[in-house]
Amino acid sequence: MDIREKILELPTYSQELGLDLRREEDRFKWLLASILFAKRISSEIAKRTYKEFEREGIVTPEKIIESGWDKLVEVLDLGGYVRYDFSTASNLLEIAVSLKDKYGSLETLYTQARDSKDLENKLLEFKGVGPTAVSIFLRELKGIWERAKPRPSLLAKEVASKLGLGEGKLELPGMESSLVRINLEFCRRKRCSSCPVKESCCEPKIS
Repeated sequence: MDIREKILELPTYSQELGLDLRREEDRFKWLLASILFAKRISSEIAKRTYKEFEREGIVTPEKIIESGWDKLVEVLDLGGYVRYDFSTASNLLEIAVSLKDKYGSLETLYTQARDSKDLENKLLEFKGVGPTAVSIFLRELKGIWERAKPRPSLLAKEVASKLGLGEGKLELPGMESSLVRINLEFCRRKRCSSCPVKESCCEPKIS
């Protein structure tokens, strides 16, 4: 098995959440999850919080609006998202309302985008959706949405450099997302001994 196959064996966050981004409904779910992941909070809490939204069936713009602010705060708290519960609940409500009013759906937003930059700008118009959330969201849509071409993450480039991979490899579907995950879950935590690509890493190993 070559290095690329090893990297792509590591599931992306959307895959771990059980999402199939080829499905329209799952693309909005991934936008919701991306907003949760973008805050300065652990990926474990973000995943757990998304699962609470899924358990409650609050995974569409309509359901977010119908649930209301108090219910959103409750779900965020159940997932452990207490540090950002009030602001995130407010932002999710505003995003859902704005998306419905201006575009009708996330898919219409995409079809109206002229190019990749315009797509990013349209997403950035939503309150609470910053460059980090847009990057998280779009990098997993490479190969699915033609205009999903975010600038390569520095986290992914760091790992690619350690593994001797050229930046061109980051364009492969799933590659950038898996490299980001390796950086966050193995490199930053100094978990070299359990890293799935440790044999290919050119940096000194930390046991």
